[in-house]
Amino acid sequence: MEKDGHIHTTFCPHGTKDTLEGYVERAISLGFQEISFTEHAPLPKGFTDAAPTKDSSMKLEELELYFEEVARVKSIYLGQIRINTGLEVDFIEGFEHETTSFLNTYGKFLDDAILSVHFLRYGSDYDCLDYSPEVFNQMIKKYGSSEKIYECYFKTLLLSIHSDLGPFKPKRIGHMTLVKKFQKKFPIERDFTDLIQEVLDAIRNKGYELDYNGAGVSKPLCREPYPPDWVVMEAIKRGIPLVYGSDSHQIKDLGQGLDLMRFMKEV
Repeated sequence: MEKDGHIHTTFCPHGTKDTLEGYVERAISLGFQEISFTEHAPLPKGFTDAAPTKDSSMKLEELELYFEEVARVKSIYLGQIRINTGLEVDFIEGFEHETTSFLNTYGKFLDDAILSVHFLRYGSDYDCLDYSPEVFNQMIKKYGSSEKIYECYFKTLLLSIHSDLGPFKPKRIGHMTLVKKFQKKFPIERDFTDLIQEVLDAIRNKGYELDYNGAGVSKPLCREPYPPDWVVMEAIKRGIPLVYGSDSHQIKDLGQGLDLMRFMKEV
């Protein structure tokens, strides 16, 4: 069954005003039988959004309306396409308790969910690593090198996989190589094969899924999916389920990177 398991909506403050119906119609035209709306979950209580524009997620008071709107669209397209109510949940080191509390409250309303790392902790500070090349460059100055950021990212990813976030913890790990978003501007010398394989082993051992995310293909400083092909092959060797996700923040992004995933399935 063809599925897009990672779609954002008008509830994303850094997205567009495209309608849910528009996304669904486009998904149907692309041949999808199933989609998941996975809007950025409200950030944990007490955490200050590290993105310069403070627009990383929807607000908690919007969550009920989000659930209602997805339910409304589900009823419209009943029998035509399967629509899942989902969230993309941020794993933020130091806020595990707050995230668990959120999931314990709202997890029962979810059909699908993704666990992602966007924020890295440096001492008592946090940075949004994928916000912009300028922010990433500031992080390089703080950390000392791009390699240090990569190392922190993959170790945080491992922490997200191993952390106990309760019974509603998402079982799909989002865009596991997101740290490579600006790789063409900030190339690295180390390939991090060891840490990437450790992440894959942890995903396999937990019985989790992997978000095969097409968004990186359209990013001018990345130009590859998250994760790239060799990582996908390693995941396949381990029997890790791959779920395609466009990570679309506007209707025109639906299907980005899909041809690559279809090709990899045939290899």
